Amino acid sequence: MKAADQFHVGLVVEDLALAQAELTAVFGHEWSAELGASVNVTLSTGDTVLDLRNVYSTTTPRLELVRRIPGTLWDATGLHHLGYWSDDVKGDSAELARRGYQVEAVGKRPDGTPYWAFHRSGTGPLVELVSRELQPVLEQLWEAS
Repeated sequence: MKAADQFHVGLVVEDLALAQAELTAVFGHEWSAELGASVNVTLSTGDTVLDLRNVYSTTTPRLELVRRIPGTLWDATGLHHLGYWSDDVKGDSAELARRGYQVEAVGKRPDGTPYWAFHRSGTGPLVELVSRELQPVLEQLWEAS
């Protein structure tokens, strides 16, 4: 993992449209289309399906707004995480855990392969690892918006 792999800052918000409008009016951010789906997620409490909804800024620095999900790690609004590309989510996740970053959530493909993971350090925001396989898909979304 390298500092150069950091590609976004995530914020949890109550209302995606309202937050987008505010950040556009105040800072001039522009936005991609909203993303969202029911996603299989492994939390510290076990496996579940969550309706994850988010939107990325097409302007940089890149922001990700995530809709609040009560009772989960996406409950508290505000600065939430730093997002990093990962060439090996499983391996990088194990390395973060070895360094004391507690696993909070893992998104898995149907075959069980992790494609993103959230880790909590004792000193800062969550760290999100995102499979670099998603980079071309997200970059296409940002360019198309």
